[in-house]
Amino acid sequence: MKHIIVGTAGHIDHGKTSLVKALTGIDTDRLKEEKERGISIELGFAHLTLPGGLRLGIVDVPGHERFVKTMLAGVGGIDLVILVIAADEGIMPQTREHLHICRLLHIPRGLVALTKRDLVDPDWLEMVAEETRIFLKGTFLEGAPVLPVSATTDAGLEELKTALAALAAAAEPKRVGGIFRLPIDRVFTMKGFGTVITGTLLAGSVKVGDEVVVLPEGARSRVRRLQVHGETVEQAFAGQRTAVNLPGIEVSGIARGSLLCFPGTLRPSAAMDATLTLLADAPRALKNRSRVRFHLGTSELLARVLLLDREELEPGQSAYVHLRLESPGAALPQDRFVIRSYSPAVTIGGGIILDPAPPERRRRRQEILDHLRVLEQGSPSDRLERLLLQAGAVPMNSEGLRGASDLDPGLLREALTGLLAEGRIVPVGGREEEAYLHRRTYEGLTGEIRARLGEFHQQQPLKDGLAREELRSKLPGKISATLFGRLLGDLQAAGLVAQERDKVRLASHTPRLSEAEEAAKGRLEALYREAGLQPPGQEAALHQAALDRKLAQAVFFRLVDDGTLVRIKDDLYLHREHVERAKGMLLEHLKAHGSIGVPTFKELLGVSRKYAIPFLEYFDQVRVTRRQGDERLPYR
Repeated sequence: MKHIIVGTAGHIDHGKTSLVKALTGIDTDRLKEEKERGISIELGFAHLTLPGGLRLGIVDVPGHERFVKTMLAGVGGIDLVILVIAADEGIMPQTREHLHICRLLHIPRGLVALTKRDLVDPDWLEMVAEETRIFLKGTFLEGAPVLPVSATTDAGLEELKTALAALAAAAEPKRVGGIFRLPIDRVFTMKGFGTVITGTLLAGSVKVGDEVVVLPEGARSRVRRLQVHGETVEQAFAGQRTAVNLPGIEVSGIARGSLLCFPGTLRPSAAMDATLTLLADAPRALKNRSRVRFHLGTSELLARVLLLDREELEPGQSAYVHLRLESPGAALPQDRFVIRSYSPAVTIGGGIILDPAPPERRRRRQEILDHLRVLEQGSPSDRLERLLLQAGAVPMNSEGLRGASDLDPGLLREALTGLLAEGRIVPVGGREEEAYLHRRTYEGLTGEIRARLGEFHQQQPLKDGLAREELRSKLPGKISATLFGRLLGDLQAAGLVAQERDKVRLASHTPRLSEAEEAAKGRLEALYREAGLQPPGQEAALHQAALDRKLAQAVFFRLVDDGTLVRIKDDLYLHREHVERAKGMLLEHLKAHGSIGVPTFKELLGVSRKYAIPFLEYFDQVRVTRRQGDERLPYR
C-alpha cells in the first residue's frame, strides 16, 4: 500500500492548525503554551482517511519565524505540501521562506489552501487567489490548485480532500526496498514502555524485534513496539508516521535531530561533500568558509561551507562544497539539506549530499571536483567505480557500497556485474563475502609488492626472501592481512612470486653463492656441526671461522634461511642435525617415562642449564612438548 505524508507550510496565524483540525478532527496543538498563546510552537501530527481508503499522515508545522528550524524538522519527509495563505492577509514573509524550503527540499507537488474565506468578500478572495498564482510562477506549485476554504464554516473542505486524493494518487511511492532510516522529530517516555521516538520513515521498513541504532549517539536497542497513526503494528514501512518503543535507552540520550537506522548501514561524519545552490533572492553572496546553520533531516547543525572552486557564491549560483560540521551528522547520497545564515537566521540555500563521509586525507581540489561531478551526474557503475577508487586499499563489500551509494540491491548487483566484466574492479573478498578493489588500486599494490621484493633481493642477494609481515609493513597505507594474503596468492598463481614458510620472494630470484661464499658457508656449517649441543654464539662463531665479517654475516643468515642452522633463542643456533638428535632423545624419554624435568633433560643431553632451558622452551614453542608445572609432557 502507498503511504503518503502531507505537510503544512505558511505564515503564522494563517490557520494551518485550524485547517488540519477541520480536516481530521485532531487538534495538533498539544502544549499548554500553544493553547494559551494560540500559536503552534512544536510539530503536530494527525491523519486523514480519504475516500477509497488511502490514509494520509499529516505534519503540521509552526509558522512563526522563530520556529523555522522546527518547521524544517517536520517538512523533510513529506510527499505533498499544503501551502496555507490566509485570504485576509495574503502572502507574508514566512509564506515565502516556507515555499523556498519546500523548493530546496524538492517536495514534488502540493496545493494552496486560501484559508479564512469567510472573512473576506468574493472580489477580495479572487484578487488574493490571482496574486497567489502569480507568486507561484516558476515554482513547483505553478499551476497547482488554489482552493478557498474555511475551517470555521467547513466551506471548501470537500474540494480540498478531493484535490488531496488526486495528488496522493499521483505521488511516487517511497522506497520500501531502500536503506531503513527514520529521522527523529520527537522523543518522550510512555508509562510502562519507556523511551519512544517518532518520525517519518523515509525508506525501507522496520519490524518488532529488529536491532536498531541511534546516530550519531551510537545507542543500540531492539524494537519492542511499533505504532502507525496510533495503531499498534508488527511492521512499519517507508512513508508512514511511525512511533518506535526503544527499551534500554534513556530519553536524555536521544534528541530531535538524531537518526534511527540499522547497525552498520550509516555512519556519523563530521564532514560531507555536496552541491549547494544559493537562493536567487538571498540577501548577499556566500563567502568561502562561512558559518551556517545546516538542516539535514530533523537535525540542525552548525557548519562551515568550503567552496571548492571559488571564493564567493553569488545568489542564484550553484557550486560543489565541502561541509565541515561542528558536530557529527549521518546521511546517505542524494539526501537534501537546507542552509540558513548564522545570524540573522534566514534561509539562503540548499543542496544535495553527494558524499556523506569523505576521506580525511588531503586531496587535490580538481580531483575532488572531478569525483563529485561523477557522483552527481554519473551512471550507477561510474559512481560505484568512483567510490572504490576513493576507498583505496580498503576493500568494500556490497553492504558498504550500498550504504555509500544508496543504490537499490538489484541496481547495485547489475552495476557490479558490469564493472567486473569490464575489468574495472577486482574481487578480493574473503571466504564469507566478496569485496572489491578498484583495478588501479589492485595493480598499484601488486606492483608495490614486486618492487619491494626486488629492492630486498638487490640488497640481500643471499637471502631466500622477505618475511611476510615485514613486506606488508613496507607497503603504502595499512592493508589488512586478509587483503595482503589475497594479493600474494594472486601473484603466486600468476607465477610472479613464491612463498616458502613465512618468506616471500620473486619467483625469478634464486640465491647464488660465489666461490668464496660457498667456502665460508662450508666452514661455518662444519663449525656448528662439530660444536654439537653446546654451540658458540654468532659473534664467537664468526671469529672462530676467521672470516671477513660482512661476508660471514651474509653466509651465516643464508644457513639460517635454508634451515641448516635453527634459531633456538636470541643468539643460540643449533645445526639441524643436532636439533633432530635432541628431539629424538627427548621423545624416546617421554615415551618411556611420560614426563621430563630440567635436571633430567640436562643429564640426558649432557648440557648445562644455559642450554637445557632454551632447548625445552624451543620444543614447547614447536609443539613437541607442553609445560605443566616444572615438568614437560608430550604435546599430545
